[in-house]
Amino acid sequence: MELRQLKCLIAVADTLHFGKAAQKMDMLPASFSRQIRLLEEHLGTRLLSRTTRHVALSDAGRVFVEAARDIMNRADRLEAEFRENQQATAPILRIGAIDSAAAGLMPQFLPQFRDAHPEIDIELLEQKTIRLLPRVLSGRLDAAIVRPPEVADPRLTFRFLFHETAVVAVPDGHPLASRSEITVEDMADAPLIVPDRSSRPHSHDLTMKLFLDSGHTARVAQIAEEKQTIVSLVGTGVGLAIVPRWASRLAVGGVTFVPLSLPTGLARDKLALSVVWLRDTRHSARDAFLDLLGEKAAQLSRSA
Repeated sequence: MELRQLKCLIAVADTLHFGKAAQKMDMLPASFSRQIRLLEEHLGTRLLSRTTRHVALSDAGRVFVEAARDIMNRADRLEAEFRENQQATAPILRIGAIDSAAAGLMPQFLPQFRDAHPEIDIELLEQKTIRLLPRVLSGRLDAAIVRPPEVADPRLTFRFLFHETAVVAVPDGHPLASRSEITVEDMADAPLIVPDRSSRPHSHDLTMKLFLDSGHTARVAQIAEEKQTIVSLVGTGVGLAIVPRWASRLAVGGVTFVPLSLPTGLARDKLALSVVWLRDTRHSARDAFLDLLGEKAAQLSRSA
């Protein structure tokens, strides 16, 4: 029996949905289901009752999952205590950031942080939110700049920073490239490049919601995963893309970034930036990072 299998069972118990639980664990559905099956085979009992539409804990599963939670909580405390002891002698701060924050926020903020705390070294990891959150939970990252998820893990603390500004990536020479501002109506018939929802749900949903709220259907011409790839495809003329303004810092030629006129509503919340860390842990270097980031958030937001 492995801790990973216990984590998978707890994820199912929390979501009662195999797909959502697999995404929460950053696993492929088939691999996730295999971990549950191996755990059940090892214990010699069914922990879950599942059909094509419904997942529920069996009686044995309800008893076992409570014990599994206790084991995971103790394991988390052991990891936290060990990390705190290590941090006392090694002030290295491991920070994650989504791509737009890595391109726009961190180059502005890190020099300020180093000036204020030259004794602290920073290791920076650029990844998607769904890849960063498990690393924060496991202690491989001390904090991360992410898009806040719709359902937050109670073991994590999120602090809102600000909203990024949405712009439209347009090929040079396109009729919209000379505009001072673009509306969703201007893009109603244009082919679009959108992120894969499984890896970038916030950016994907932003485009879809904007078109839906405006009474249009997004004409998706291409789905891509990485923002660099999306902007590069715009440069080849495949279509337009709605991206955070900091994406304009990516070194891609042949693309013009035009401000997007956003209607009032919830769409802009899809570009929220938050900093996240593991709840109830002590880390003096991380706390110094969080304090200065909170102090500088308003200033940093002006370029977002």
